[in-house]
Amino acid sequence: MNVVHTIAEVRALLDGARAEGRTVGLVPTMGALHAGHASLVARAAADCDVVAVTVFVNPLQFGPNEDFDAYPRTLDADVALAEASGASVLFAPSVAEMYPRPMATTVSVREGADVLEGAARPGHFDGVTTVVAKLFAIAGPCRAYFGEKDWQQLVLVTRMAADLSLPVVVVPCPTVREDDGLARSSRNVYLTPEERAAAPVIHRALRAGADAIAAGERSAAAVRATMRAVLDAEPLARVDYAEVVDAATLATVDPLVGELRLLAAVRFGAARLIDNVGARVP
Repeated sequence: MNVVHTIAEVRALLDGARAEGRTVGLVPTMGALHAGHASLVARAAADCDVVAVTVFVNPLQFGPNEDFDAYPRTLDADVALAEASGASVLFAPSVAEMYPRPMATTVSVREGADVLEGAARPGHFDGVTTVVAKLFAIAGPCRAYFGEKDWQQLVLVTRMAADLSLPVVVVPCPTVREDDGLARSSRNVYLTPEERAAAPVIHRALRAGADAIAAGERSAAAVRATMRAVLDAEPLARVDYAEVVDAATLATVDPLVGELRLLAAVRFGAARLIDNVGARVP
């Protein structure tokens, strides 16, 4: 396991691997790795000869009142989990290494970035797509693995890579869940025991919406109401949004048709959790 902290080091390792005819898989993360990340690394290791995990808490994607300073940083544990899951390179740069001077350039995806998470967290996705563009440029030609839990991020990163003709194949990977349905997330550590017991309501609400669609419901408003009824019944849940959109464009659809995604963001105390499920109208 090579743990490196500079752009020059990781670029040399991955360029060297490709020069030897080996394929590269990239797993961008903010650290605090858990079983969901482990599944991404394992998928990359199954597909590629060399797997690089990046661990970088990116200040550009945090708003002024968000949890940048409090975000969990567990590098030693991250190194162990990444190696055990099949990674051979871990790139953990400092903020100064990634941004040696204030950024004058922003990578922005116009379509789909100002709804859902983008509406709740203005500027968030500009920070995401800017840092991911940098990581893609640093890593070079590769396959990059992203979890479906962050569906909007996955859609926007995929669009960015295609629009900019980057030599990267973005690979979506299924959400990893606890036995009670709660999506694995680094922010789950913020939950108190009572909040942790309540948090699976997010997945239940999403499933209720998807079940309504499967049963023939075609009104977006009715599906939203179904999800909200489940969430509003949980006293500890404070709902930011519960929405159903076109899976590829994130646009609202009414009546519902085609490939859809049901998404929710819900606060439990200090934790703000997101999740989503897919649905399809033939």
